[in-house]
Amino acid sequence: MPAAEDLGLILRRVSEEAEVFRVTAPRIVARETLRQKARKKRSRFRIRVGEAARKPPAPKFQKREIVSEYGFSALKEAPDALLEVRQVVSVDGRSVTESGKARETLTLGLLNKDDRAKKRMLKRFEKLGLRGAATDFGQLILLFRRANLGRFRFRILRREQLRKETALVLAYEQKEGPEGFTIFEGRRAVRARLEGELWVRASDYLPMRITVRTTQPQGDYTAVHEGRVDYVPSRFGVLLPAEVTYRKLVDDELLVENTATYDDYHMFAAETVIQFPAAEPAAPPAGKPPPP
Repeated sequence: MPAAEDLGLILRRVSEEAEVFRVTAPRIVARETLRQKARKKRSRFRIRVGEAARKPPAPKFQKREIVSEYGFSALKEAPDALLEVRQVVSVDGRSVTESGKARETLTLGLLNKDDRAKKRMLKRFEKLGLRGAATDFGQLILLFRRANLGRFRFRILRREQLRKETALVLAYEQKEGPEGFTIFEGRRAVRARLEGELWVRASDYLPMRITVRTTQPQGDYTAVHEGRVDYVPSRFGVLLPAEVTYRKLVDDELLVENTATYDDYHMFAAETVIQFPAAEPAAPPAGKPPPP
């Protein structure tokens, strides 16, 4: 285990990678495959007799799959806050837009200095009807920009193996003060304090995984929101998300689970004529090493 004084070195490396992400990510696009499992509402009136009446009914889940061209951008009113922006390609296997056209539309929207195109894409995604569609996890590394480090307490917990490499696992928790995370449920915004784990590669402190957890009392029940982002290095010199998982539990029962995977990364030039270099190799699934 590193000495306590190494914590400063770890956080400096993490904050440097966060700054590289802030600067570079808005010029990168990828394909996102989002799979959702959402619990169906129970029928309010259903007669049950015998043994079935003594057991709670097994939960039923609705499954969705949305494939999108995916990128990051900021709006003029909040230039330092990156948002995830999507142009949908298919919904539950039904084609919406040809992939190449979707990527071109997304890229032009990201380049456009007028925010209207970005807001239209955000609204289109909201209208897909996903339950608890948690977004803006891909840029979770921005929590640890240098200006934000003072908002958290950190401590080194343990060592773990991740993608055949040794990782140091740090716990972090937000100090007292304004809540740092916003959860949107329908039209209601819930502000929450953060805690979770930061996994860094033991050899050089490169961030590998970030988890986040919030607990929200809501009337007679307690809602728990959990997120996990696995990052992998890219040939563009920036860490990029390989897999994002989000879960919402109510009184320890799973309500929603989203899993998003990312591949086919490209960086576009900032000229009017969009030019893409060769594709980034597909990111390995969480828990598996990258190809040689």
